[in-house]
Amino acid sequence: MKIVWQLVIFLFLLTACGSKEERIQKFLLNGNIASKERNWDQATYYYGEAILLEPCFADAWNNLGTVYFQQKNFEKAMENYEKAVSCNPQFINALLNRANTAYELKEYYKAVSDLERAISIKPDTSVTYFTLGLSYTKLREFSKALDAFEKSAERAGPDKKQQQELAVNHAIVRYYLKQYDSAKLELQAAAKLNDLEPNIYNTLSLIETEQGHLKEAINYINEAIRLAPNQSYYVNNRGYIYLLQNELAKAEADINESISKDPENAWAYRNKGIFYLAKKEFEQAERMLTQSWRMDPFVDRVHYYLGLAYLYNGKRDLACASFRKSKELNDRMVTADLIKQCK
Repeated sequence: MKIVWQLVIFLFLLTACGSKEERIQKFLLNGNIASKERNWDQATYYYGEAILLEPCFADAWNNLGTVYFQQKNFEKAMENYEKAVSCNPQFINALLNRANTAYELKEYYKAVSDLERAISIKPDTSVTYFTLGLSYTKLREFSKALDAFEKSAERAGPDKKQQQELAVNHAIVRYYLKQYDSAKLELQAAAKLNDLEPNIYNTLSLIETEQGHLKEAINYINEAIRLAPNQSYYVNNRGYIYLLQNELAKAEADINESISKDPENAWAYRNKGIFYLAKKEFEQAERMLTQSWRMDPFVDRVHYYLGLAYLYNGKRDLACASFRKSKELNDRMVTADLIKQCK
């Protein structure tokens, strides 16, 4: 009789364990359905219930992170992806999601670390190399960025949209390397795949701006804005061209519109700082440029312009430190006269 009783208890435990697993999977499924319908509160509830039953359920932590990511709550998304990776260090999706979140948080070194780890686990995925290329571009490690985009292209499928996106980003790196002719050729080839891609015209505008062809630059950026009128970066780039043309009223309107559409655009605050430099409102310029630098220290030439603001505000030591940083980043903006003032 004792043996039979122990058998009954054992069978009951098996049944209970099976029931728990079924409940966990049901909560996960319901959470996925709610997420697909963008019902974030319900999705959060279901994933939370799954985690209550199994505290180290990596799938639920990962999906909960995606709920927050979709709502642009990147800090909270990061917390959940951290837990997913902690529960399953080989979880590729969680590593890639954490890398994407780090990218959004401008933690580019962390993004690179996760992407390289993902590549070591699964080296044949195009999207991983693509995101690695984006991250290296932000870090101004342009040779590594080119290499990553090329490896992504080697692994990419026949999808023309994907091929074009790779080509455009490869050309953007060429632009940063001042290889303007090569960049133009790549962009022209990308346009043959789809001439309605606005980033082609935005990048061509950037190249023409650097070469001092401001009329052509305006034409290209206007085409980009026509194709994507809600893209704040394009409006901001047009504002920068207006600054170079000393059309300050037009520049201010575009930059303010860009900030209104995307308050997290560090480049727009840089341009607002340049606007205030042109207006000789140096305290305002310093405030805006400091904000831009704190949001993203890799914004092009922000240290040069911040150095000017410091100089005009009588902060010579800070100005010289900014000019040194500008030279270190190879902005090619700091003049010999400015360097003399720092000796």
